[in-house]
Amino acid sequence: MTLYRATFLHTPVNPFHHSDALKREDDGGLLVQNGQIRESGSFADLKAAHPTETVEDLRGGLLLPGFIDTHVHYPQVRVIGGLGVPLLDWLDKYALPEEARFGDSAHAATVAREFVSGLISSGTTTALVFGSHFANAVDTLFQETERVGLRTVAGQVVSDRMLRPELHTTPERAYSEGKALIEKWHGKGENRYAVTPRFSLSASEGILEACAALMKEFPDVHFTSHSNENLKEVETVRQLFPKSRDYIDTYEQAGLLGRRSVLAHNVHMTGRELSAMATHSCTSAHCPCSNSALGSGFFPLKRHLAAGVRVSLGTDVGGGTGFSMLKEGLQAYFMQQLLGDSGVALEPSHLLYLATRAGAEALEMDGQIGDFSAGKAFDASLFQPPEGSTMQAVLNNAHSTERALASLFAGGTQADVKRVWIGGKEVFSRRETAQAEPVSA
Repeated sequence: MTLYRATFLHTPVNPFHHSDALKREDDGGLLVQNGQIRESGSFADLKAAHPTETVEDLRGGLLLPGFIDTHVHYPQVRVIGGLGVPLLDWLDKYALPEEARFGDSAHAATVAREFVSGLISSGTTTALVFGSHFANAVDTLFQETERVGLRTVAGQVVSDRMLRPELHTTPERAYSEGKALIEKWHGKGENRYAVTPRFSLSASEGILEACAALMKEFPDVHFTSHSNENLKEVETVRQLFPKSRDYIDTYEQAGLLGRRSVLAHNVHMTGRELSAMATHSCTSAHCPCSNSALGSGFFPLKRHLAAGVRVSLGTDVGGGTGFSMLKEGLQAYFMQQLLGDSGVALEPSHLLYLATRAGAEALEMDGQIGDFSAGKAFDASLFQPPEGSTMQAVLNNAHSTERALASLFAGGTQADVKRVWIGGKEVFSRRETAQAEPVSA
């Protein structure tokens, strides 16, 4: 066993329901055996109880549970920064041309390495991944996540209209390729499968029925898609599905909503849609950087909470600003502040919860990951800013651990991630470089 000594914070319960949800240990201990946390508490108590165990000292930074990104697009790493256009124009101009390249196996493999590396080096240890339209590219992604150890829920993206022709499939092919991927990867190691129609705009009733057939045949798979992101998109879906009551109903009528269903964005929601999501125990993956960059709108967090709909965070990546869940937490805070009385006053505990345990709950993995309670896997990220950096000065002078957490969300970046563990295995360690000195006048 290893006894990790660290300043750590986590949210074993939901801070939207419990005011004391944030748990902190200024000099804490986590006793880990075979990748699992056996005991969690103060270092002094754990050291006294286990005096002969090896101690690994992680003081000098903040140890947080590994981040859980519940909406991130594998093929969009290289299109980050396509600013200045709304969603549907952005897809046509930036995202879809790049996604069409994933029929090339070599390209898919190269980007898979970039994608997984980007997640882990940002402190993300679990991800719900929007895969590729090409089955071989999804297979390549799973191979890479298996090699590295990233906990991954992913699937082949399926559509049959309104995209580029090379990205279209048929209901029959969507079913057969999806089934083959499920049988090969679902439940293998840390990989799980998510049935993934791109969105109702590009998925006909036939595609949605094929997705439902897969979920009926394999009832423990996940489901993810997009919903209510952009007003033009919402109106187009209404025209394409005249018999549906609203956007969410297109999925509901197909039998795609359930406990393991995660729908991204949900900016323009009706009361009926929120009620339906709550009834089916679905989760909204809130992607605040993407919603801001594409001008999609303000996420109605207060209405989600009032309706009893779970909410987690996603980076989106291509439509957003990168892999940093710290940045997503900060942008979520900004947007709720700007909403005034219609927003939710978010505190550091909420941001940490949304970036960690909320994602575990969304994926029905909260019995395994999401916080540092005894019995959970040791999935963790150590944030220790580089020597001489502004963030180091800020954290060193924070008057409390909670204030240090707030400062990390406010100004932390990928560069502040020192080490990352998944299931007790170290999967990332920052290479230190010589500190740059200011040039004298």
